[in-house]
Amino acid sequence: MDDFRTSELGAFLRARREQLPPAEPSEGAPPSRRRTPGTRRSEVAARAKISVEWYTRLEQGRGGHPSTQVLDTICDALQLQPGEREHAFLLAYGSGGVLYEDLSASAQSHLQRLVDQLAPWPAYIKSPSWDVLVWNTPAARVLTDYAALAPAERNVLRILFLHADSRRRIKDWEGEAKRTVATFRTELVRWGDRSARATTLIRELTQASEEFRTIWKLNEVGQLGEGEKTLLLHDGTFATMRYESLSLDAYRGLGLVTYTPDQP
Repeated sequence: MDDFRTSELGAFLRARREQLPPAEPSEGAPPSRRRTPGTRRSEVAARAKISVEWYTRLEQGRGGHPSTQVLDTICDALQLQPGEREHAFLLAYGSGGVLYEDLSASAQSHLQRLVDQLAPWPAYIKSPSWDVLVWNTPAARVLTDYAALAPAERNVLRILFLHADSRRRIKDWEGEAKRTVATFRTELVRWGDRSARATTLIRELTQASEEFRTIWKLNEVGQLGEGEKTLLLHDGTFATMRYESLSLDAYRGLGLVTYTPDQP
């Protein structure tokens, strides 16, 4: 396992441990003082039947390559949910395949036809690092006028954290911010995106946005999936829409996001 994955796995396990409530003290035992939140490393190691020393090195990025069986027991000990467990295994063992680099003219044209055919409902296609690559006219009208932005700025996270208008236009901005960052982290690992553009995005958002920096440190994972979002429209009214996020098998790592009315 390379140094990057080792470090990221250790940070993720530590974050999940610190979110796990500490074990209840046994009856009659004196209360203990804790210097850090959550469950102790010794408690996790005992549940996973591994040494505290080795588990400590693993969290510190010095533990080497855990076997699938050992990692499975650690996930059990940390009470990880299915998505979190998948994330831990992807951090440990990586993701195969090659991501797209740049869309060819024919691919761009094909994907543009795809989102155009979904009108009158907003739709766009994004990369694992949430660059908006293709969008239709309703998306530009309801979500963001992507054509008015420089290509490097057509990124959902940049818009969400660096454009002040997004806080006004998204009713539950805080919830949307946490959900988007959790999905972003998951997709970078799932698709093995270690591109310079993804690294630069994380660095610049960390430097420019205190909100992003705080949420990123939580080391949470998730997926966009489907749900509802309430947006302020240009006429001053709010509209609640259902969104769906779908993977495009023909374009590894790309995702289609669509919006439809909440009520038929």
